[in-house]
Amino acid sequence: MRIDIITVCPELIESPLNYSIVKRAKDKGLVEINVVNLHDFASDKYKSVDDYAFGGGAGMVMMIEPVWKAIEKLKSEREYDEIIYTSPDGEKFTQKIANNLSLLNNIIILSGHYKGIDQRIRDNLVTREISVGDYVLSGGELPAAMITDAVVRLIPGAISDEQSALSDSFQDDLLAPPVYTRPADFKGWKVPDVLLSGHAAEIEKWRHEQAEERTSKLRPDLLRE
Repeated sequence: MRIDIITVCPELIESPLNYSIVKRAKDKGLVEINVVNLHDFASDKYKSVDDYAFGGGAGMVMMIEPVWKAIEKLKSEREYDEIIYTSPDGEKFTQKIANNLSLLNNIIILSGHYKGIDQRIRDNLVTREISVGDYVLSGGELPAAMITDAVVRLIPGAISDEQSALSDSFQDDLLAPPVYTRPADFKGWKVPDVLLSGHAAEIEKWRHEQAEERTSKLRPDLLRE
């Protein structure tokens, strides 16, 4: 799999994607992550990628030409399954979307910045818009890193125990059950007896019941969906 991330702030992307599971996946050759500096596609000597909005108003807007050049350059090298724009008004990012994206071969993630991007980019170049939540960040770099992390960890071989990813929260529209490790008794705080019983069927039943209970209490919206 290859993920190309277009950004005006490469440093924000490179750091979080060079650790833990994502780094191991890259080292294994399971994924190639390419960070594209949008300033490299600017036309003037100042490497400008933003300008004032037509009609006035606060904030700067990402210009269409550098983005078009960057995307055209990438598309000349390979075909892309999705060109994603990280946007506050995109569809809400979910585990289901992460699962679907992990099955693709090549994707571009365009990180929004400033007041936003020229609408013509969204109308003519972007194939999908994704939001990581109902709040606004300084730019789309962190959402792009979050999407990439969520997708890469699902690639077979990225996690040594693949069953671990399949049992994460949201995979079956339920939150994960509580987990415990040694010691079994710490200052009188004890691990549930069923987890020490060695009875696999009872343990699995308990975990499912706990997942349903936690979801009903903390995220009832998931059960309605």
